[in-house]
Amino acid sequence: MKPSGLPAVADQLSLAPYAARDATSRGRRHPEAAPNYRSEYQRDRDRIIHSTAFRRLMYKTQVFIYDEGDLYRTRLTHSLEVAQIARSVAVALRLNEPLTEAIALAHDLGHTPFGHAGQDALNAAMQAFGGFEHNLQSLRVVDLLEEKYADFPGLNLTFETREGILKHCSLDHARKLGDVGRRFLEKLQPGLEAQLANLADEIAYNNHDVDDGLRAGLINQEQLMQIALFREHYLAVSARYPGLTPRRLVHETVRRMINDLITDLIEHSRARIEAVDPAGSEEVRSLPRPLIAFSDGMQARSLELARFLRAQLYHHPQVQRMTQRATRIVAELFHVYGNDPGQLPQAFAAAARDGEGHGGTASLARVVADYIAGMTDRYAEREYRRLTGKAEPSTDAAETA
Repeated sequence: MKPSGLPAVADQLSLAPYAARDATSRGRRHPEAAPNYRSEYQRDRDRIIHSTAFRRLMYKTQVFIYDEGDLYRTRLTHSLEVAQIARSVAVALRLNEPLTEAIALAHDLGHTPFGHAGQDALNAAMQAFGGFEHNLQSLRVVDLLEEKYADFPGLNLTFETREGILKHCSLDHARKLGDVGRRFLEKLQPGLEAQLANLADEIAYNNHDVDDGLRAGLINQEQLMQIALFREHYLAVSARYPGLTPRRLVHETVRRMINDLITDLIEHSRARIEAVDPAGSEEVRSLPRPLIAFSDGMQARSLELARFLRAQLYHHPQVQRMTQRATRIVAELFHVYGNDPGQLPQAFAAAARDGEGHGGTASLARVVADYIAGMTDRYAEREYRRLTGKAEPSTDAAETA
């Protein structure tokens, strides 16, 4: 439904024919009256920003656990950076900026404490019960787990925002998700706003992990000079600003790397869109490949950087020690809560008892996974100490095997 507020309607007039629009939205799971003075997707964005899950991202790991330092990215700052990049590209391509921003801000709402280490540990614990994947969990957060509104569970977001959040999905899970899982079963493309948010995420985490990795001293400039994208901009900045302090040199280099990627993404995506000239957002879905993409050359450069970070940063011994610590905490929490649901807060304990009564062990495990996934890093550590009486989890190989 078209919103009644004039500013929101005016925003719709500048959109390209292939952009998402309120008038063609597939709507919400629970019908609501249209908002005043903002669009449907602005309402989605605002609900996400005001959600409890969004605030918790402040204390959830990106790469470095919060107590490693105050200046490293968290899931919250990462999500804001993804949104900033995505909005810039959306405006340039005349896509729906509020929808793009909503997807970007919500994409990590279901992420566990301790980053990918926490997700991997929770997935391992949940293998007998359908596994755990943070994209699916983000959808559970906005559909079910947030408790704010009198008329419905979750945030009751539009179909387009919910679909954009679901970046990956197995066919088995897609069959259970109804309309939002359809594109995985029928091999359809998501809307352009969702395609864009996905690549904005890639730009943000690759380049900002370079910044954080250098700040932590786990990678160095000499190693990064092997990477074409870094080397080109580092040498250009060094030549133009001789004597620049190392900190400013790194920031200027990373800033230019991001700008290079964004410029390429805009220009190559625009060319692909113009070549196809889709009449509307539904035509975009039926295409054999995404329209939002890097050029082949820039994609190769981005992949080279990602492979470097995987080998040199994410597998660095210091990061691996943090990973082992996080893995042990999540695994122990799952074990304790699963065996004694009474240790859960009252609402979760009641849901666990009800779930176990109706759906057996799998339903109990899912409630436990929901609770652990919602924790911040520091709360998970506090619960670990409370439940086990141990100050720190052991990272001894024999004990953690």
